[in-house]
Amino acid sequence: MYKKTIVFITALIALGALTAHAQITTSAVPFQLIAPDARASGMGDGGTGIADNANAMFWNPSGLAFQSGKEVVLTHSQWLPQFNSDLFYDYATFKWNDEEEFGGTIAANITFLNLGEFIYTTENSPDPLGTFHSFEYSVFLAYATKLSPDWGFGGGIRYIQSSLSPIAVGQEKQNGIGRSVSFDVSALWKPDSTYIEELANRFSIGFNLANLGPKVRYVDVEQADPLPTILRIGTAYKAYVDEYNELTVAVDLAKLLVKRNDSTGVADNLPKSLITSWDENTGESLMYSAGVEYWYDQLLALRAGYYGEGVRVGGRKYLTFGAGLRYDSYTFDFSYINTFEENHPLANTLRFSLGITW
Repeated sequence: MYKKTIVFITALIALGALTAHAQITTSAVPFQLIAPDARASGMGDGGTGIADNANAMFWNPSGLAFQSGKEVVLTHSQWLPQFNSDLFYDYATFKWNDEEEFGGTIAANITFLNLGEFIYTTENSPDPLGTFHSFEYSVFLAYATKLSPDWGFGGGIRYIQSSLSPIAVGQEKQNGIGRSVSFDVSALWKPDSTYIEELANRFSIGFNLANLGPKVRYVDVEQADPLPTILRIGTAYKAYVDEYNELTVAVDLAKLLVKRNDSTGVADNLPKSLITSWDENTGESLMYSAGVEYWYDQLLALRAGYYGEGVRVGGRKYLTFGAGLRYDSYTFDFSYINTFEENHPLANTLRFSLGITW
């Protein structure tokens, strides 16, 4: 029953975070791909080119290099609400910029996905023997600095634990807990006034290569699954700015760098998968988003966006909407997903974020 439980839970998470129709792109711990903040979620689940607050840790750590002061952001979401279950997603991040002390910005975050309570039985009897709770979490530490006035570089290290079955069930001799460590490497270009005047303080473009690390093993090495290594490229442009109004347009493109053998289902190891994942079906495994954000007097924000992906990474398509309020050092954001399918697991998903700066 234990292996069946792992398969079920993994499929459940993947359905909401990275549902895949082909073996080529499935991975372990897909919760690592869930957009953590309501602001970026309201803009189509994209923030690689913006990366101008503490949530840059997820989208593009190098964006931290251009920030100042300290900030905390907390996010909560009832995950996969269509299942009427007790799944929920929590995220907390902190950043601290001090050029004299650190020469840049340090940051940390914690991501937690609660998967609920499960009943386990034996292979031969449906009678329940007990229950267990499943959850996944990660802890990420990052650092970013400027190498020039317009170039920022950043990266970090992440510890990941997936506790699908924290106890040994049935005839299994070990529990269903998988662990791994991963790294991120990123860069962001924000031209200053020495470049084209129209781009100064209005344009940015960057990339983030995230979740570089060894496979996650639950039962044995042969059944280990790869991390969701992903390459994100994003750009943002402030299309209109005056005393009271600011309109920003952002576009993201992402590729999951996971490759499985079509016949055996075995995934390539890093660094091989960084190359083999780019094949003739690359166009079917891209993820893309576009969004807009309008601020009035830096007090009220309205957001909208579109997210889409190829059939090999789920084929999901949905619209997002969001809003934000800023008062003094506090910012409150929320976002809403509007899917094109009435009973889609992500339909009516809400995210709420609270930010505090000082």
